[in-house]
This record gives sequence, structure tokens and C-alpha cells, in this order.
Amino acid sequence: MAVIADRCPQIHVTVVDLNQARIDAWNDEDLSRLPVYEPGLDAVVGRARGRNLTFSTEVEASIAAADMVFISVNTPTKTKGLGAGQASDLRWVEACARTVAQAATGHTIVVEKSTLPVRTAAAIQTILAAAQNDGAERRFSVLSNPEFLAEGTAIADLEAPDRVLIGGDDPDAINALAEIYGHWVAKERILRTNLWSSELSKLTANAFLAQRISSINSIAAFCEASGADVREVARAIGTDSRIGPKFLSAGPGFGGSCFQKDILNLVYLCRHFGLPEVADYWESVVQLNTWQQHRIARLVVEKLFGTVTGKRLAVLGFAFKANTNDTREAPAIHVCADLLEEGAQLAIHDPKVATAQMARDLKQDESAVLDSSGSWCRSESIEAAVAGADAVLILTEWEQYRQLKWADLASRMRHPAWVFDARAVTESQQVRAAGLSLWKVGDGEG
Repeated sequence: MAVIADRCPQIHVTVVDLNQARIDAWNDEDLSRLPVYEPGLDAVVGRARGRNLTFSTEVEASIAAADMVFISVNTPTKTKGLGAGQASDLRWVEACARTVAQAATGHTIVVEKSTLPVRTAAAIQTILAAAQNDGAERRFSVLSNPEFLAEGTAIADLEAPDRVLIGGDDPDAINALAEIYGHWVAKERILRTNLWSSELSKLTANAFLAQRISSINSIAAFCEASGADVREVARAIGTDSRIGPKFLSAGPGFGGSCFQKDILNLVYLCRHFGLPEVADYWESVVQLNTWQQHRIARLVVEKLFGTVTGKRLAVLGFAFKANTNDTREAPAIHVCADLLEEGAQLAIHDPKVATAQMARDLKQDESAVLDSSGSWCRSESIEAAVAGADAVLILTEWEQYRQLKWADLASRMRHPAWVFDARAVTESQQVRAAGLSLWKVGDGEG
């Protein structure tokens, strides 16, 4: 919404939320305090806020004044009830649709932005149709406009998208949304489909990307067993034009708000539509991702003489990827949880993730000291994290972790000491020259 406001100064964009504290954060004069960290977002908000971008808790009034309403709420995996563990929880989508149905005036175009199961639009249309038929002067058109941006590069992805996808059955409504994007996106990059194809395209895109990550991680494990180097293998297959080089970096597995949730939703839908073999195939992508994270924790224990009880481990990186403070489904959560269960003392460093967020994700109280087996604390610096540590684990590919002075860090550690590089960001020779043992994901020479 900030990018739309930035690129279309003649359009007024109002972002609404029921959470007053969150809206206050979006309105904070200090742009460094925005509730979401995303490179370039502060500049975009700074240009548009106060001009044609507004953040407000006045939900109904804003809907009533709007020609177009974007539903952009969370759709997490259900934790209980029918489809628990796989199906998407659509309670907030339904709540939004009901609010729009009651508050809208005149003709309103309702746009799905949240990642939704196929045919969710039908439910939204049914709710809106009931309001449309109650005698009030209101009509609705429903469109699907899924987002294909990636956290960490979201602003660039929005400003120069590979494609913009708009699904719907009302040509005038589709044209109205296409006209907005047309202010900065070439016409040939604006794709038009029916509603169901648009909804499924988002799930499919995320499933295919996650599949590549699980695929290369499976090969990484085989490289370690066979003496091959997964980076050399990735370079060799990535030069094949049919495959391409993207999403071929081995690591601790995928995280974030979309990949696992969307694949599990796809699994649920496939079973619902009587396609168990297809469901099993996509479910295996998630299973291998989980296995990779447990494998890394197991390797740490094995390399440290079969036990980490009472041993200090420095964990570098907690966000699910670099250039974001998002920790949803972060690999670090699962690796750290396994190591805490084994009795390790974890000193965790991340440049953007707050202590309170780490505590929530680890389901533990906030801690300032490592005082027992199975304890953790957040370290303000890398040097503090590695002091007295038996090992360093690199779990997020922050740029600063690529430039570490290993000779200096090694002098602060307890020896013999290990580096477990799950992101392949270290120079192997520098690490070993510092007197440290090294495991690097997918390196058969480790």
C-alpha cells in the first residue's frame, strides 16, 4: 500500500487496523521505529505519509469512503478443528468481508491480497451478496491480486515486479486495478486470469520455490556423505537454462510466513479434492525441510563429543532470512529448541530480532544470563556471544556474518571449538587457519 501511494500520488491510500498500538507505530515520527523492518520501506513511507498515505483505526469510516478495499489479513494454519495443522484459518478474512459488507457504500471493488485457499473468493462473494441484496445502495466486485514479493527485497520486488496477477470475472473491476499498477508496471507484465487460477497461482509459486529449497538441501546431505560440494553441484545445474540458478543455495531450510503454510494448505486441498498421491508429494517437501533442521541440531551434538549439556553455543542469526526481523517459522527456532532440549546454553545474536520476540518463539522466559543447562540469552554483540563458547552456529545469512574476523573470535572461545555454518557464508581456509573445526552445509570435505 505504501508503494502504491508512493507511485500514485493522486490516489489516497488508507491502511486500517484494529490494533491502536500498531497504527501508532506506523505513525511514529521516527521512521526507524516502523513495526516492520524492510530495506527501503522507511523512505517510501516517509515520502507518502501525510500526503496520500494514512494509517488509522477508523475501519468502518475508511471502508465507507473507499472505492477499492484490499483484504490483507493473516491466514495462519489452523491449530485445531477441521483441517488442523494444514488448512488455513480464514476467520479474519471472513470478519473483514462482513465488515466491508456492512460499511461499504456504492460500488466497491474488494481485492484479496492475503494468500488464500482456492475458491475463498466464493465465500467472500456470498457474504457480500447478502449485503448487496438487503436493499442498501451497495454493489461489490471481487478480485484476487496475490503478492509475489520476498521479504528483504520487498520494495524492489514491488517497484519492478516480474508480474502482477489479477483474477476476476468483472472486466471493469480488473481494468480499474490494472490501471493503478499501470502507473509504473508495463502492460505486458499485468496478467489477467479467472479468480480460481489467481488464487491457485500464489500457492503453486510458493510450493515450487519451497520444493527447490528442499531439493537442494537433500542433495547437500548427499554431498556431505559422498565428498561432493553442493555449491559446485548447484553451479553446474544452475547453468542449465531449463533449471536456472535461483533458490539453489543449501541452508537450514525455508521459513517465513508463506512457504510451509501454503504447502500445507495445498496438501489439505488436494486431499479434500480426492488427490492423496498429490498431497503426499507436496507434504514430503515440508517433511524434508523439518528433517534438515533437526539434522543440523543433531550434527552439532555429535561433533561436540555426543553432548552439549552445559556447553555454551553462540547462535548467529535468528530471523528466517537476512534483511528482515521476521522470525515466523525461522529455522533457528527449531534448531535452538532442539539444542535447548539437549541442555545447551545458547547465546543468540541477531541485529534486528528483539529479545521479547526470541522468548516468544522459543516459548521461554526472557533471560539475561546463561545460568543452567537448557538456558539462553540474547547477546548484543557477536564478541559477547562467542566468549567462552564451544561452537558457533550461523543460521541467518546477515552480511556482517560474512565478514567475521575468525582469528579474533577463536581467541575468545573454549577449545577445541567448532563453527557450524548452515548458510555457507564463511571462508573455510580462514576458519581453519584460526584453529577452528568447520562444518559447512553441503561440503563433503568438512
